[in-house]
Amino acid sequence: MGPRQRGVRLVAHNGSMSSNEPSRRRPEPRAAYAAFRPITTRWMDNDVYGHVNNVVYYSFFDTAVNGLLMDAGVLDIHHGEVIGLVVETGCNYFAPIAFPQAVAAGVRVAQLGRSSVRYEIGLYAGDARDSAAAGHFVHVYVDRATRRPVPLPEPLKAVLQSWIVHPNEGTVTR
Repeated sequence: MGPRQRGVRLVAHNGSMSSNEPSRRRPEPRAAYAAFRPITTRWMDNDVYGHVNNVVYYSFFDTAVNGLLMDAGVLDIHHGEVIGLVVETGCNYFAPIAFPQAVAAGVRVAQLGRSSVRYEIGLYAGDARDSAAAGHFVHVYVDRATRRPVPLPEPLKAVLQSWIVHPNEGTVTR
């Protein structure tokens, strides 16, 4: 018999359902991220269980990345010719966040391509040392009018390169 014997699924050593899936991320210290943006939680972010609802974390990711890009002067959401479209996203949750806690969102670049970038984001509740959640999303940069992929504009690329972190070494590429 093959890997599925008697209806049993084999689980890879990393806890995923196959050996091709990446292992689950773990909480990380703030030093694992290159740039930070404060996020204010709102009353409406809490769900019936008394903590920020999981869908709100994705809004925090968008707010952190796009806010930092706007602060750096490389994203014009109203008139820019190049825009980033999200094509992939994910999140691992480690500890709850709840209103009225302040949140710090750490951002780093994990992969930088010709027209795409993978951002990784860590969310920190208050002054916590380790992340309460770790997420990612991939932007493909496209022409606003045609929606076709385009090379990353040089000013944007320079900012993104400054956010590349080598987590195992704890160093930021500048």
